[in-house]
Amino acid sequence: MRALSLLIPALLLSSSLTAQAVAPAAPVADAARPADTYKQLDTLMDVFLKVRETYVDKVDDKTLIEGAINGMLASLDPHSSYLDARDNANMKSQTEGEYGGLGLTVTQEDGAVKVVSPTDETPAARAGIKAGDFITHLDGNLLFGSTLNDAVDRMRGTPGTKIRLTIVRPGSAKPMEMTLTREIVKIRPVRFEARGAVGLIRIASFNRQTGPATRDAIASLQKSIGPSLAGYVIDLRSNPGGLLDQAIDVSDAFMTRGEIVSQRGRAKEDIQRYYARGDDLTQGKPVVVLIDEGSASASEIVAGALQDSKRALVLGQRSFGKGSVQTLLPLSADTGLRLTTARYFTPSGRSVQENGIEPDINVPQLTDPDRKERPRVREADLRNHLINEKKADDKLIEDDGKPDPRFAETIESLRKRGVTDFQLDYALRLVGRLGPVQSAALAAGPAGGAAGGATPK
Repeated sequence: MRALSLLIPALLLSSSLTAQAVAPAAPVADAARPADTYKQLDTLMDVFLKVRETYVDKVDDKTLIEGAINGMLASLDPHSSYLDARDNANMKSQTEGEYGGLGLTVTQEDGAVKVVSPTDETPAARAGIKAGDFITHLDGNLLFGSTLNDAVDRMRGTPGTKIRLTIVRPGSAKPMEMTLTREIVKIRPVRFEARGAVGLIRIASFNRQTGPATRDAIASLQKSIGPSLAGYVIDLRSNPGGLLDQAIDVSDAFMTRGEIVSQRGRAKEDIQRYYARGDDLTQGKPVVVLIDEGSASASEIVAGALQDSKRALVLGQRSFGKGSVQTLLPLSADTGLRLTTARYFTPSGRSVQENGIEPDINVPQLTDPDRKERPRVREADLRNHLINEKKADDKLIEDDGKPDPRFAETIESLRKRGVTDFQLDYALRLVGRLGPVQSAALAAGPAGGAAGGATPK
């Protein structure tokens, strides 16, 4: 049997997974089970029988058993769950990067559906739905109390059909009504373009095409920009994650050597390390990685690997903080168990869980007028999340109480300059400055400055 390792932050309307062989667990001898365990199982069966016999409405056995399974898994962490035939079918369509729906990554908080991030070039993104928004009604029907699967099923549907969403945005006085038209959501994992002498690579998700598409993007940008290419910006903002092997492949495209990520299970000796295979396709050009609170899991692997190896500068806001790996264990031909089986760590040994990736330069999104009011949803905000025993160190920074002059511009002044995305504009300008400096240093050789492809800091 095969098992699948997942790197996703929540139930996704656009998600992905990766294949990995896992040896079946050895059966536990009955003699090794504590007697108390059997008493608890007897209690579970007693509850099952009493509910089946005396509950006010008749409930079928399948519903009760699946409810017990889901309750058990929900008590572990936010990412472990039981996959019935419907969930497995959804997982397959998401893996292939195409489905009918709106293009949202969502989670559930206290019975309400909360947006983690919209997917690029989808109805949700075009409608202006943002991370942290709450979806309270679908076609006027209250969602509170429904399961997350039910909400997802109702938002998905036949392309061309419409659905009305009621959105509550923290900081806004009134709920917003949006009517969206479902369409075939083709998750295009990588987009790229030349911005002057800088190559911009936007990675929206990590599905089966992400690694090869990133390599193609690098080659295309080198061809279109030519020798004047100053460097690259990798935009991982609001990227919810996906395939572990694709995160490794993307990191490897920018590295010549060193560890990319390690995966550690329950046992002390259960450690698996992944390394760069060589050949930095960018030939040591400066790299800036953009992240925000929606950058999760596989995105954090890439950002952490390039940051720890001193291969890139990381800009933006602290990332989501999902540092766990889920394995899909088949139970039958059409059902499975998605179970958290490991944590992953950056090359320097940092656990991403709860802490996330802290950027080298914390750059606010000045062009977002709601940035101060909108809550930041991260792994640490999810119920029953895994605890990181080693919290991130608090940085002691001398503060003179004056605003940072780098971020003193207003939305109006930025608009006059034609800037609609301040974080991206900052990253592009930074690479534009670093490129000529590094080219001069490399041309001068060891006596002239840094060589070997490390990004100046």
